[in-house]
Amino acid sequence: MDLHLSGRTALITGASKGIGRACAELLADEGCDLVLVARTEADIVATAAQIAERTGRKVTGVAADMSDPKQVRRSVEQAIAALGHIDVLVTCAGSSPGGLLEELTDEQWDGSMALKFLGYVRTVQAVVPHMRERGSGSIVLVVGNDGLKPSYWEMTAGAANAADHNFASSVAEQYGRLGIRCNTVNPGPVATDRWDGLEKAFARDKKISQEQAHELTLKSLPLGRICTAEEVADLVAFLASPRASYINGAHVPIDGAQRKAIMDT
Repeated sequence: MDLHLSGRTALITGASKGIGRACAELLADEGCDLVLVARTEADIVATAAQIAERTGRKVTGVAADMSDPKQVRRSVEQAIAALGHIDVLVTCAGSSPGGLLEELTDEQWDGSMALKFLGYVRTVQAVVPHMRERGSGSIVLVVGNDGLKPSYWEMTAGAANAADHNFASSVAEQYGRLGIRCNTVNPGPVATDRWDGLEKAFARDKKISQEQAHELTLKSLPLGRICTAEEVADLVAFLASPRASYINGAHVPIDGAQRKAIMDT
């Protein structure tokens, strides 16, 4: 299927690895020019160079911490300068620590909301005026199924993700009439370094081995396997594309129908 993305431009945050990188690879394959953002300059510059060399697209790497309002604004300004305009925004720059309520610190709560919620809000806030001026744009927030299926061990993620869903619905309602769509993609476990770290933390808190934690994860997934970053990117690219022109304000799970309660069995 031709997604009709060739010649379009995209800004992707959290793009140096994992889901963000998979989205960057796919959108470049579909013909998009890109600005990629991540915290570590060496990583994001290398990622951009590798994708540009492989695909022949214009790909620029920008180092920025998306929990910092000034750096958010600067990264969007750099994207506009590099691309001329932004057709697609994909936000992946966000992670939240797992843990039990009595062990979570104020710093962990604050960090989760600053990056995974307010970082998304500020990025959208900075991009929307440019999309509004052109009368078109597609925004895809990569959020997480914790906002749809709460879990006591993932409280910080669940709170930030639920806030992201509320925010995205509001953006979709306000700006849909102006040609701007906003949707969320909500993965369950995905085979990335981040999930490996979460499994280790879950094993620590439950006083089990990581192998046992991994088995519990697989038991919670009716499909019997963990999702890949490329599978998430396929969904993101579709929602970002004109092929999804009437999908607005949707919160799409990509979690294999995960049943989280089984992780306690």
